[in-house]
Amino acid sequence: MAEPVSAISCVANVYIRQMLFEKAGDVNEGHEHVFDHQTLLARGGVKAVVGGKTSYFVAPQIIFIKAGVMHEFTATEDNTLCFCIHALRDGDDVCDIIDPAGVPDGIDMSNFAQVAKPLIK
Repeated sequence: MAEPVSAISCVANVYIRQMLFEKAGDVNEGHEHVFDHQTLLARGGVKAVVGGKTSYFVAPQIIFIKAGVMHEFTATEDNTLCFCIHALRDGDDVCDIIDPAGVPDGIDMSNFAQVAKPLIK
Protein backbone atom coordinates (compact mmCIF):
# COMPACT_ATOMS: atom_id res chain seq x y z
CA MET A 1 0.00 0.00 0.00
CA ALA A 2 1.20 3.46 -0.89
CA GLU A 3 -0.09 7.01 -0.79
CA PRO A 4 -1.60 8.30 -4.03
CA VAL A 5 0.58 10.43 -6.28
CA SER A 6 -0.74 13.96 -5.78
CA ALA A 7 -0.70 17.38 -7.40
CA ILE A 8 -2.42 20.49 -6.09
CA SER A 9 -3.84 23.63 -7.63
CA CYS A 10 -5.48 26.66 -6.08
CA VAL A 11 -7.02 29.39 -8.21
CA ALA A 12 -9.50 32.05 -7.04
CA ASN A 13 -9.76 30.32 -3.62
CA VAL A 14 -10.79 26.98 -5.15
CA TYR A 15 -8.43 24.21 -4.03
CA ILE A 16 -8.08 21.01 -6.06
CA ARG A 17 -5.95 18.05 -5.03
CA GLN A 18 -5.54 15.45 -7.77
CA MET A 19 -4.81 11.95 -6.42
CA LEU A 20 -3.71 9.07 -8.62
CA PHE A 21 -3.94 5.72 -6.84
CA GLU A 22 -1.60 3.66 -9.01
CA LYS A 23 -2.48 0.30 -7.45
CA ALA A 24 -5.56 -1.16 -5.83
CA GLY A 25 -4.97 -0.96 -2.09
CA ASP A 26 -3.21 2.43 -2.18
CA VAL A 27 -4.56 4.61 0.65
CA ASN A 28 -5.13 8.29 1.27
CA GLU A 29 -4.65 8.25 5.06
CA GLY A 30 -7.54 9.22 7.28
CA HIS A 31 -7.95 12.91 8.05
CA GLU A 32 -10.64 15.52 8.66
CA HIS A 33 -11.31 19.11 7.63
CA VAL A 34 -12.93 22.13 9.28
CA PHE A 35 -15.26 22.57 6.28
CA ASP A 36 -17.54 20.47 4.08
CA HIS A 37 -15.96 19.38 0.81
CA GLN A 38 -16.45 17.00 -2.07
CA THR A 39 -14.26 14.45 -3.79
CA LEU A 40 -14.76 13.77 -7.49
CA LEU A 41 -14.03 10.12 -8.25
CA ALA A 42 -13.18 10.41 -11.96
CA ARG A 43 -11.85 6.92 -12.72
CA GLY A 44 -11.75 3.58 -10.94
CA GLY A 45 -13.22 2.84 -7.54
CA VAL A 46 -12.67 3.53 -3.85
CA LYS A 47 -13.57 2.16 -0.46
CA ALA A 48 -14.48 5.20 1.64
CA VAL A 49 -14.30 4.90 5.42
CA VAL A 50 -16.14 7.96 6.74
CA GLY A 51 -17.01 8.39 10.38
CA GLY A 52 -16.09 4.75 10.96
CA LYS A 53 -18.52 3.42 8.35
CA THR A 54 -17.55 1.87 5.01
CA SER A 55 -19.03 2.65 1.59
CA TYR A 56 -17.91 1.69 -1.92
CA PHE A 57 -18.02 3.98 -4.94
CA VAL A 58 -17.32 3.51 -8.65
CA ALA A 59 -16.54 6.36 -11.04
CA PRO A 60 -17.98 8.67 -12.05
CA GLN A 61 -19.18 9.80 -8.62
CA ILE A 62 -19.07 12.93 -6.46
CA ILE A 63 -18.54 11.98 -2.82
CA PHE A 64 -19.66 14.44 -0.10
CA ILE A 65 -17.56 14.74 3.08
CA LYS A 66 -18.99 16.58 6.10
CA ALA A 67 -16.80 18.95 8.12
CA GLY A 68 -15.13 17.43 11.17
CA VAL A 69 -15.65 13.82 10.04
CA MET A 70 -12.62 11.51 9.74
CA HIS A 71 -12.39 10.05 6.23
CA GLU A 72 -10.04 7.76 4.31
CA PHE A 73 -10.04 6.49 0.73
CA THR A 74 -8.58 3.18 -0.46
CA ALA A 75 -8.43 2.38 -4.18
CA THR A 76 -10.30 -0.76 -5.21
CA GLU A 77 -8.91 -0.62 -8.77
CA ASP A 78 -5.52 0.20 -10.30
CA ASN A 79 -5.19 3.73 -11.74
CA THR A 80 -8.03 5.18 -9.68
CA LEU A 81 -8.22 8.96 -10.04
CA CYS A 82 -9.84 11.32 -7.50
CA PHE A 83 -9.99 15.08 -7.06
CA CYS A 84 -10.66 16.74 -3.68
CA ILE A 85 -12.32 20.08 -4.40
CA HIS A 86 -13.17 22.82 -1.92
CA ALA A 87 -13.10 26.55 -1.37
CA LEU A 88 -10.38 28.04 0.80
CA ARG A 89 -12.53 29.94 3.23
CA ASP A 90 -10.10 31.40 5.75
CA GLY A 91 -6.41 31.43 6.47
CA ASP A 92 -3.19 33.32 6.25
CA ASP A 93 -1.10 33.30 3.09
CA VAL A 94 -3.87 32.03 0.83
CA CYS A 95 -2.55 32.33 -2.71
CA ASP A 96 -2.85 30.75 -6.13
CA ILE A 97 -0.95 27.50 -6.65
CA ILE A 98 -0.65 26.44 -10.26
CA ASP A 99 1.13 23.53 -11.95
CA PRO A 100 2.89 25.05 -14.98
CA ALA A 101 2.27 21.83 -16.94
CA GLY A 102 -1.43 22.76 -17.07
CA VAL A 103 -0.97 26.32 -18.30
CA PRO A 104 -1.55 26.85 -22.03
CA ASP A 105 0.72 29.04 -24.13
CA GLY A 106 -0.43 32.65 -24.10
CA ILE A 107 -0.83 32.98 -20.32
CA ASP A 108 1.78 35.09 -18.52
CA MET A 109 2.74 33.29 -15.27
CA SER A 110 5.01 36.08 -13.96
CA ASN A 111 2.28 37.58 -11.74
CA PHE A 112 1.44 34.41 -9.80
CA ALA A 113 2.67 34.21 -6.21
CA GLN A 114 3.37 30.48 -6.17
CA VAL A 115 3.88 27.93 -8.91
CA ALA A 116 3.63 24.29 -7.86
CA LYS A 117 6.18 21.73 -8.85
CA PRO A 118 4.46 19.05 -10.94
CA LEU A 119 3.97 15.93 -8.81
CA ILE A 120 1.91 13.69 -11.07
CA LYS A 121 3.94 11.23 -13.14
